[in-house]
Amino acid sequence: MKIKKQTIYFIYAALLFINSNSFAQKTNDYISSIDSLIKTTNIRKFNGVIVIAENGVAKYTKAYGFANFEKKTPLQAQDYFKIMSNSKQITAALLLREVDKGKIDLRSPIKKYLPFLTESWADSVTVHQLLNHTHGILALDKPLLFKPGTNFKYGNISNVLLGKIIEFSSKKTYNQMADSLFASLKMKHTFAYAKDNKRAIVSGYTNKEGVFKAVKTLQITTDSTPADGIITTASDLVIWNSNLHKGKILKPETYNLMVSETVLAQHDSFGKAKCGYGYGIRVNNNGKTKYIGHTGLGDGFASLNVYFPKSKISVIVLENQMNDKIELAYYFGNEIKNIILKQENSKDYENKN
Repeated sequence: MKIKKQTIYFIYAALLFINSNSFAQKTNDYISSIDSLIKTTNIRKFNGVIVIAENGVAKYTKAYGFANFEKKTPLQAQDYFKIMSNSKQITAALLLREVDKGKIDLRSPIKKYLPFLTESWADSVTVHQLLNHTHGILALDKPLLFKPGTNFKYGNISNVLLGKIIEFSSKKTYNQMADSLFASLKMKHTFAYAKDNKRAIVSGYTNKEGVFKAVKTLQITTDSTPADGIITTASDLVIWNSNLHKGKILKPETYNLMVSETVLAQHDSFGKAKCGYGYGIRVNNNGKTKYIGHTGLGDGFASLNVYFPKSKISVIVLENQMNDKIELAYYFGNEIKNIILKQENSKDYENKN
């Protein structure tokens, strides 16, 4: 039986219409859910920027609250935020680019790249162990907390040392390497912390029972920049995710090392059970839908950057507030991530049926 071309075109068009409507419905579902969540007005009041992007294209972008509470300056979607420990992912990528150039061996002891270290453990701790926080270093002048590779202890000191390894390998400063990469990716609104940088960053606040107080003391220093000192916008983090996870920054084999489980660790933003930690990235593969990313907290800022590899969805939540109750620090980021996760789990279920 022959089928007329017009009939085939009609069926094709109908399928496209159905699929596009289904896609639009899914998008509208999470838009309304997030909007409803943000209307919360108690001590969990949201103050920040949210971007949800699919395959590098923003589908939801909104800014709520104030960049400066004292002046009542409204937040804008393109405002600059400190992302704190989300900087670790960028430092890991910079280090791995040196690996791709053949300049660094992940299994080599860090003494090879940091000859100024005098403690004996510098001959046993490896670059790999700095990247996944299994090094056991408490301080440069103290004994190790545990034998390298036998436990996980998250902290900033590993990334401070990774920054120095990057400088040793590249013969350039960490800031030069970071800012050069951002420029190549056309991340025009991202830079590494520097005292003399004049670009305006939104003010950071503590939120104690709905009362916002400006943070006056700073955690970020020149030395800590590889751990917590990247300044960026929500939209630029979408560019970062798109390039990193599409193979534009690292070689495939190196990228796979970065996003693979190397050790198990727990963080509430990635579930109550322990999940994987790669290089500057947490990896939750415990449920139906895999997601990866990191968090950042300090100086009156909280950030969450989560990526869903299967659907190529980025969830970026940047806040210029830190809740006084630590259990609420990532409340909105977690809830928004869970809205998208619920949708992805449902989509996965539908695909199987």
